[in-house]
Amino acid sequence: MKKIIFFDTETTGNTKTDFLCQLAYKIDSESFNAMYKPPLKIPPEASAVHHITNKMVENKKSFKDSPDFEKIKILFENENSIMVAHNAIFDLSIMRNEGIEIKNFICTLRTARYLDSEEKIDKYNLQYLRYFLEIEIDATAHDALGDVLVLEQLYERLKKKVMEQYELNDMEAIQKMIKISSHPSLFKKFKFGKHNGKSIEEVLQIDRGWLEWLLREKEKSNEIDEDWIYTLKHYLGKL
Repeated sequence: MKKIIFFDTETTGNTKTDFLCQLAYKIDSESFNAMYKPPLKIPPEASAVHHITNKMVENKKSFKDSPDFEKIKILFENENSIMVAHNAIFDLSIMRNEGIEIKNFICTLRTARYLDSEEKIDKYNLQYLRYFLEIEIDATAHDALGDVLVLEQLYERLKKKVMEQYELNDMEAIQKMIKISSHPSLFKKFKFGKHNGKSIEEVLQIDRGWLEWLLREKEKSNEIDEDWIYTLKHYLGKL
């Protein structure tokens, strides 16, 4: 039987080489939340987001050395586990750095973007969607467990919309969300930079060189930006 597991990580940063400071997950009514000492210092920029400091974790074990590691590895890698995260590609990368390879996942970020085909929503980060969709829940933002509680409610909203929009039952909707999540998002317009508000098709006609430059910058960056790299390659005919 498939198990839906909601999880979130708080980390040393947002790049391919960062590590866990905190991990939380929830299965049905069971929840787990723990902090770990990462193999590198937590920079002030990261602490400013999740409020976890080096002093708070100085006496903690690293995730790999903790008694939690084996149990979580077995649970997360189980073929019957469906892991749900917001911006899952990032969380999967972090877990991979920690020695855990997740097989089945749903990304609520990609699913939300997919369902908003006309891009009417300004932002897709978890807390923005929380208030945009008026999800009423007592949860602390940028705390791993708090984010998991919001994530669970967001998932239910998105699954309901998938079921209604595509006339699917519960399990069919879950499979649809897995399929959506496995493919990079394709953006239609810019919401940042010198061409903010313009469609990518329009920018392609008037400033192709800027798109080429942006793709080079994204590809050499250490940040995880799979969706934008895919989008730029799509419009530039490089897929």
